[in-house]
Amino acid sequence: MSLQPSQIALDDETRQFALLLRSVTDYAIYMLDAQGYICSWNPGGERIKGYRAEDIIGQHFSRFYTPEDVAQGLPAHGLAVARREGKFEAEGWRVRKDGSRFHASIVIDPIWEDGELIGYAKITRDITERYEAQQRLQVTQKALAQSQKMEAIGKLTLGLAHDFNNLLTIIINSLDLIGMRPGADARTQELVEAALRASDRGALLTRQLLAFGRGQTLAPERSDLNELLLRSMELYRRACGGTINFETDLAANLPPVEIDVAQFEAAVLNLISNSRDAMPRGGDIVLSTRLLPQTTPPAEPEAAPRDFVCISVRDNGHGIPDQLQERVFEPFFTTKEVGKGSGLGLSQVFGFAAQSGGFASLHSVGDQGTTVSLCLPTVEGAQ
Repeated sequence: MSLQPSQIALDDETRQFALLLRSVTDYAIYMLDAQGYICSWNPGGERIKGYRAEDIIGQHFSRFYTPEDVAQGLPAHGLAVARREGKFEAEGWRVRKDGSRFHASIVIDPIWEDGELIGYAKITRDITERYEAQQRLQVTQKALAQSQKMEAIGKLTLGLAHDFNNLLTIIINSLDLIGMRPGADARTQELVEAALRASDRGALLTRQLLAFGRGQTLAPERSDLNELLLRSMELYRRACGGTINFETDLAANLPPVEIDVAQFEAAVLNLISNSRDAMPRGGDIVLSTRLLPQTTPPAEPEAAPRDFVCISVRDNGHGIPDQLQERVFEPFFTTKEVGKGSGLGLSQVFGFAAQSGGFASLHSVGDQGTTVSLCLPTVEGAQ
């Protein structure tokens, strides 16, 4: 029986290998010589990296690496490990012909002949989609864990705040009765007034704790945030002090929101005061507003996207270390020196944002400053 031409081709091992390489387009499969110069190229290499065979054969494979990786000697390291251990596997960013980057999974195998290294076989796969999906999943898991932690702290805080509030009510009422007693001398009146001032301070702390635990009673009303900010601008400037350069950058035509105005003003004042305290030798604070369209709150990845108006306070202070940034919204946590802060300012901002249906976020870079944003949902259907 005579063989068909196609059968003859498939029986030829060399032609079989060539057909295989030409058929694979999901992987870049190519050969390197012993110094790392490209000797062969397949259609997968052209699809993934953008080079035609005539453009790339004879070039060093390090051109696929990012400049940072080349500077660290990663291409030579990969060849050395493959030569020494028989295989090198890694993942990292690579560069296409057009300059764009993709996340790659690579394998390098040494090729030996009669005990002599004659080159390397290299396989590259584009795993950008998988990598980005993993990154999104990690971000979501981290946000969920942080949300659950803050919810647990909030429940504990709410219970303590209610109990403390009940105790303060008894203390304040008792002090009022003592102060009203006839015949009380001046010294007694001074002590009562001092105790009442301390009780008022405790009541303020209780309100801040209730705000964090979402137990504060809000009285929301439809508001234009820019108008509210402009109305209190002189207060914010005074809060900054004489060593701070205070600027604003308010976006025009923002849609309205429904918020408790007093709690909102307290939140913005807390943010400005925190930024001021981060710059004891002076600096810049920028109060800005912007529309954040079709956004999902970080702690609610399954929620439907919607529009938010964000108020941001940015400073150029010393910043907050990365390992502390996840804790900044916790009650009583502060990066200030002992006696210079209660640690309830940002927790009030966080609680107010959450109870208003929004969220708070922080971005900080060491020695470059901090930006805290308070994002509030717009009134649905508002223009």
